Amino acid sequence: MRRIIVLCSLVLLACLAWTSAGTLAWAAEQERGTPGEEKRLKSRALEAGAELMQDMEPVEALNMYLDGFHFYADDAGHQMEAHHFCSQIGEELHQCVIYDGNETASRLIGVEYIVSKRLYGQLPKEEKGLWHSHHYEVKSGQLVAPGVPEFAEHELMEKLVSTYGKTWHTWDSHKHKLPVGIPALMMGFTEDGQINERMLKARDERLDVSTQEKREGREDIPMPEVDPDANSWQSGKTYQLGLKQKNFQGFARKQADAQRSK
Repeated sequence: MRRIIVLCSLVLLACLAWTSAGTLAWAAEQERGTPGEEKRLKSRALEAGAELMQDMEPVEALNMYLDGFHFYADDAGHQMEAHHFCSQIGEELHQCVIYDGNETASRLIGVEYIVSKRLYGQLPKEEKGLWHSHHYEVKSGQLVAPGVPEFAEHELMEKLVSTYGKTWHTWDSHKHKLPVGIPALMMGFTEDGQINERMLKARDERLDVSTQEKREGREDIPMPEVDPDANSWQSGKTYQLGLKQKNFQGFARKQADAQRSK
């Protein structure tokens, strides 16, 4: 009887989930070229049930939305808009998941960690080269917090202007329908003339923001001194990941090593 009640509940939840929003989300997925068949009724039911019955505290902690731009650390011409959804897990540390849009059908394409100037200064020199500064993104107006009142956004940007970010993209969704390949290190722009202006204009029109007005409104934010070890690409040498095949160490060997260490 209990199982029947649960199943009936899931069917009811599925009906509720099958709203116009859900239909539009699937239509958006198909328009973006997402491979695979339409999400089935059972899948929608399970999703709806899980949403009601499970706690999603880490996800619910994502309470800050930032829109900016990245480029591949070894290819300045390979640029894209990045929608950051972030949580602050300490006064000097943020963690963000990055999507290629801000809609239900948007794809998860990477992560970014943001640290204060003080924490960045404590990193080893080689590690520092994996990070990029946010001074120009803030001062230029390219980095925005959509929907946030101007005064609150300005205060947020005052905090972010001296921070550093380490960003890995796991899916180039503009080129591939599936997340193929290995993660790529990303960087941020550091001066005028680097960004694709058409991409920037398209973002401004879509989000109804003005990069130029943001720039003018942030003139009073002091320009921080940038650590020379950040933005490694500016030296002409940078970092990027590569695959390396290795011999697999079997479970039996691992267990034997554990026994010997006792």
